[in-house]
Amino acid sequence: MAKLIDSQGTPRFGLFESPVDHINVENYIHRTPFGKKASGFKQWGGFKRFQYYGVLSDKLILGVAMADLKHTGAIFLYVYLPESGEIFEKTFRTPFAFGLNMTNSPTEGETVFTSGQNSIRMQYRKNGEDFEKSLTVNLASGLKVQSSLNEPAGYEYMNLCTRIGMNGWVYAQKTAGLPVTGTVESSLGNFNLEEINAYGHHDFSAGYMRRETFWNWACLSGKTEAGDEIGLNISCGVNETSWHENCFWLNGKLVNTSQSVFEYNERDLRDPWHIYTHDGKVDLDFIYQGAHRERLNAGFVATNFSQLFGRFEGTIKHDNTAMDIRGMPGFVEEQYAKW
Repeated sequence: MAKLIDSQGTPRFGLFESPVDHINVENYIHRTPFGKKASGFKQWGGFKRFQYYGVLSDKLILGVAMADLKHTGAIFLYVYLPESGEIFEKTFRTPFAFGLNMTNSPTEGETVFTSGQNSIRMQYRKNGEDFEKSLTVNLASGLKVQSSLNEPAGYEYMNLCTRIGMNGWVYAQKTAGLPVTGTVESSLGNFNLEEINAYGHHDFSAGYMRRETFWNWACLSGKTEAGDEIGLNISCGVNETSWHENCFWLNGKLVNTSQSVFEYNERDLRDPWHIYTHDGKVDLDFIYQGAHRERLNAGFVATNFSQLFGRFEGTIKHDNTAMDIRGMPGFVEEQYAKW
């Protein structure tokens, strides 16, 4: 689908078979809950963008996020080694997203953050019949990342746009269950992502999100003992109006699930989590290994965010066949945000 916003200035809602080429927010007419055209400031300030690139393997877990909240640019990245428990983390916050230039195209665009000798770049481009998402990181600390996630022709994306509250919407495109290539050079060691059998996850989200929100999320990406490539994207509390994003990928084919339940100890997120869907397709336990956390309470803007990384155990079912998930690396999240 070429564009998200139609000729009447409203977004198209639903699950889409192919990605939207361009989030043409310039054609969107934002309105108040009473139907009046919103002010130019609210039209500009309400539009938020978020992009995330994750890498998962037995040897290394990496996460990079960039968010344009208009009043703030929020960027974080980490490299975690499951075997030793060592972690490298870096966070940037910039007023009015200074130094952050984000694309509105998940298929042919570029998102770049620069601050002094630090640069982070996510690029999206068509490569023949395939699509490629790449990540390049160069930090003053010496961290260097060059990674590519190739989405072959025939790969089935999770693309949806849902209503948010009275007058908002969010478009989300997510990818998982695909191998990544490239290298990571860091103070923790150097890694060839292909040699360590790394798999990737990517999230491209944009829209007029709730001013105050909360969600849980879970993702895994890798290869089962039977040799199947599998990815999982499960959430609760976000993107759930008429359609939802819960799904898994099996050898590049998308399988939708029902809505999900996250059971965990809110007082200690390190305790085991139980995550399942009502249709029985997903039934997993998450075992904590490490975490990246962001906490900020500045009145008009606040976040209490925990992205945990660890191992999944349990089953994912397809066509009445249960696939065993044994020690597969992945993420879970608990996020409160006021933005």
